[in-house]
Amino acid sequence: QVQLVESGGGLVQAGDSLRLSCAVTGGTFSPNTLSWFRQAPGKEREFVAGMGRGGIRQSASSVKGRFTISRDTPKNTVNLQMSSLRPEETATYYCAGALGTFLSQSPRDYPYWGQGTQVTVSS
Repeated sequence: QVQLVESGGGLVQAGDSLRLSCAVTGGTFSPNTLSWFRQAPGKEREFVAGMGRGGIRQSASSVKGRFTISRDTPKNTVNLQMSSLRPEETATYYCAGALGTFLSQSPRDYPYWGQGTQVTVSS
């Protein structure tokens, strides 16, 4: 069974940077697609950024130019470097994985999820 464990969340001020990491363990096959989602209280879970097979990357329009997703294959981790953070980006950030190669932005297409890490951005 694939397991995902996030780390790196915390309390930062608006404009600060933060780096999230997701360690991937277990399973017979490693996920081809790994993405980050976030969910604020009372809101739906939304796609932030993802990486598919062959290094294909996608990111939400709201984070383009500020957030960068990367994958460290030897360490089997996927990272999210976030900069110029905004208070409205306060949320629980989740790492998600799928064995398929299609880079989906829908949380319904991801069977594997981490427990989430809280990111709080103060104004």
